[in-house]
Amino acid sequence: MKDQGCSSDNLKQYGQFDLRKNQSDYSHSPRIQLKLSLPIRVFTIINQIKSSTAASIRGDVLAGITVAIMVIPQGMAYAMLAGLPPVYGLYAALVPLLIYPLFGSSRHLSIGPVAVISIIVLEGLSQLAAPGTSEFIQLALLTSLLAGLMQVLLSVLKLGFLVNFLSEPVIKGFAAAAALIIGVSQIPHLLGISVDRSRTFYGYAKGIVVNADETNLITLGVGIVGIAVIVAARKISRKIPGGLIAVILTTVAVLTLGLTDHEVLVVGEVRSGLPPFQWIELDLETIGAVLPLAAVICIISFIESLAIAKTISAQHSNYHIDANKELFALGSAKMLGSFFGAFPNSASFTRSAVNSETGASSGIASIVAGLVVMLTLLFLTPLFAMMPKAILASIVVVAVVGLIDFADAKRIFKIDRRDFYVLLATFLLTLIFGVQAGVLSGVILSVVMILIKTSRPHYAVLGRLEGTKTYRNIKRYPDALLDDDFLIIRYDVDLYFGNAEHFYDTVIAQTKQFPGRDYIILNMAAIGSIDTTGLHKMGLLVDALAEGGVTLLLAGTRGQVRDTLAISGLQDKIGLQNCYLTIADAVEGHHSDDSGLSNRYASQTNV
Repeated sequence: MKDQGCSSDNLKQYGQFDLRKNQSDYSHSPRIQLKLSLPIRVFTIINQIKSSTAASIRGDVLAGITVAIMVIPQGMAYAMLAGLPPVYGLYAALVPLLIYPLFGSSRHLSIGPVAVISIIVLEGLSQLAAPGTSEFIQLALLTSLLAGLMQVLLSVLKLGFLVNFLSEPVIKGFAAAAALIIGVSQIPHLLGISVDRSRTFYGYAKGIVVNADETNLITLGVGIVGIAVIVAARKISRKIPGGLIAVILTTVAVLTLGLTDHEVLVVGEVRSGLPPFQWIELDLETIGAVLPLAAVICIISFIESLAIAKTISAQHSNYHIDANKELFALGSAKMLGSFFGAFPNSASFTRSAVNSETGASSGIASIVAGLVVMLTLLFLTPLFAMMPKAILASIVVVAVVGLIDFADAKRIFKIDRRDFYVLLATFLLTLIFGVQAGVLSGVILSVVMILIKTSRPHYAVLGRLEGTKTYRNIKRYPDALLDDDFLIIRYDVDLYFGNAEHFYDTVIAQTKQFPGRDYIILNMAAIGSIDTTGLHKMGLLVDALAEGGVTLLLAGTRGQVRDTLAISGLQDKIGLQNCYLTIADAVEGHHSDDSGLSNRYASQTNV
């Protein structure tokens, strides 16, 4: 829902006092009013509840139950993927499902354990402690606490926009490679063989090949049946809980056919009851060890969740998704969840999509899902003891297959080869060096892409379309006319220290390519700002052109840039008479030797 502001007309909507009524009651207590109003505005669930109807609540309840049925087996599978006992998957689903909807701007996002974050946790922490040990569990919870704290701090500082600096090709390449690593890490569970844990695709693949002769065919059969059931259910409808159906069928098979006698591994006893509150041990050495991992999870979980939230909101009349609110909600879910056994979590696209499709219209659905998970922990965990581990591997494999999108990679290849090469580089780096290294390399590649695009931006030589006063790129419009006296250049980005040298070299190079012109007209329409380095280079350009008998003219300069030129003194060096509102003004003014046109520019210098 879009922020309606804080006008008196909208105070009731936010749960605040109406300033037009009973002002005398609190006109002398502004601090009390602030304390009452801010918490209400923080809890976005309140507005969603106010707009709910009996029908929408029924839809929320149905959606919540459906999502819970999905997250229970998925959570246990992802906990094992993260190197944790299965019950921690239920813990990771419980508190986040209850906390996120209180603050989040998305009405449909389903928070909990996901495959990518789970494999990042395993990779990052297995170097510090053995998976499954109490020390490993403590490190996982500490990582969740720190990642959540980072997200909350980013929210408070209004830094949600930083997500824009990680490009789509980087995310796509990372996701595809992570999916392959996750998928191959589950094959040993499907085959019933033992393989050493690895951070890379190659490490798992090598272990599988070496131990393939120990394959347990019955375990493999259980896994194949599980995959078949889940895929078939998906094809019929994503609303069908294929994972739960597969779990029930294979667990019954284990019980009735005595498959444990054939070395089919099962989950074993799952702890009953709600997760106890526990303080997380903090010391500087441990915090320093897990901080890089927490930063990676902070970035990836936010990007993943925000992308899912925006995708689903577009299917519901594009209700507003606030990046900073999302940061706060996701961070709060991680922080509070960590004190109740929840390892790092994120949004699930599959569960969020099902939440939307089954009728959810508010965060009530997420709360209902959390309550169902709570009841499961209290009363149903003994039913999971004979669940085969192979079926949990099946759930993970089917879930990550969707992360590999060849069609999208092909689309990026057609649109921009440079973006495709970035996608490919991120994919290969992640595959070779592991998920955490892939994330960091992706961030670096994104920054490098930004630097390349701004330091070597697009520029164009412009010509006049015949019979008009319109000027266009001569490479796109070969029939555009070039003037014998004027060379017109458009530079398509702001001038700053990173591209100032390129700007200078570009203009000089074009004067040599198109010699004999008395004037260079620089179309400034695309330049929104100039820093001190850019000003210095432009001053040098004026001098270099003057030495060759060429005059620099400016056209279409924006108000902010005009102010900068004036304050720096460069305006005087260029000459006000050489500055024009349009290219046509510059050409006509000097063809007719009429400097009066510059007055039109001068009258706008304070705009």
